[in-house]
Amino acid sequence: MKLLVTGGAGFIGSAVVKLALKRGYEVVNLDALTYASCLRSLSDVSDHPAYSFEKADIRDRSKLDQIFAKHKPDAVMHLAAESHVDRSIDGPSAFIETNIVGTFNLLEASKSYWQVSGQPKNFRFHHVSTDEVFGTLGETGMFTETTPYAPNSPYSASKAASDHLVRAWAETYGLPVVLSNCSNNYGPRQFPEKLVPVVILNALAGKEIPIYGNGANIRDWLFVEDHADALLHVLERSALSESYNIGGENEATNLQIVNLICAVLDDLRPAQEPYKEQIRFVRDRPGHDLRYAIDPQKIRNELGWRPSVTLEQGMRRTVEWYLNNQDWWAPLLMRDGAGERLGVSA
Repeated sequence: MKLLVTGGAGFIGSAVVKLALKRGYEVVNLDALTYASCLRSLSDVSDHPAYSFEKADIRDRSKLDQIFAKHKPDAVMHLAAESHVDRSIDGPSAFIETNIVGTFNLLEASKSYWQVSGQPKNFRFHHVSTDEVFGTLGETGMFTETTPYAPNSPYSASKAASDHLVRAWAETYGLPVVLSNCSNNYGPRQFPEKLVPVVILNALAGKEIPIYGNGANIRDWLFVEDHADALLHVLERSALSESYNIGGENEATNLQIVNLICAVLDDLRPAQEPYKEQIRFVRDRPGHDLRYAIDPQKIRNELGWRPSVTLEQGMRRTVEWYLNNQDWWAPLLMRDGAGERLGVSA
């Protein structure tokens, strides 16, 4: 199978590219190489005979048509997106353009290619989204695939809109689609603007470790390599137009995550005092959702998938990777917004 991955030089996309190649796929990586992309994440597969790269923006319809005609993929896995909530607060227009307009263009290019190819039954358009489209939970309850959408940030609203476009193209035009909504990803090669890499790198640099509000916000944490495995499960085994929520079965508060990272660092690279002494509570993010939690029953029961990495195992592997790969993350700290507090303009 030839798989076209959009955003394949990003955090989740690069994990998908690597795993798909390992499992015998041909992979075309389509990426615009925006600030959070890093082709060095794929340096170990860049010469693989089944791998090819196309620099392109999903907002460029004519370029998309050229890539489909050239590579003739059997499936599309759509991961390309603006994804940082804080950035969406400061600059929502990029999220509208990429996540909504870009997805529209990719759907149109996919539909045109699928129709010209005779509507092959094995073609799939897999749209990858987030649990943030469902809004926020209280102290109890979990998101299921039928939870009503209630996005609370420009980012999640743009992803909700893209989800609806995908469903509409399936219903109206018959495009063969599958969908998935994941919980918070973490792991190696994550751009240093998200919580986990910011905590690791600030701790190592002796800087304050910022925690929004009182640190009580709860997320379900999913190791990125587990997510890549789940995505291929969905692509290969899902019935058309089905949707799956993908979670790590690892609920934790932000404060618990930060304390866990600090404890791992204390063990692997001890400093003069415990790293948790660098923790500082800062002004909360506007519209900060209290809690996300995934009910994993559907993907477990129908596709036989569940996460293989515990939070403790995954966080240790993540910290070890950042400790051993400064040559990967150090240049990224020079990019716009890396390590800075964003999302306070509201």
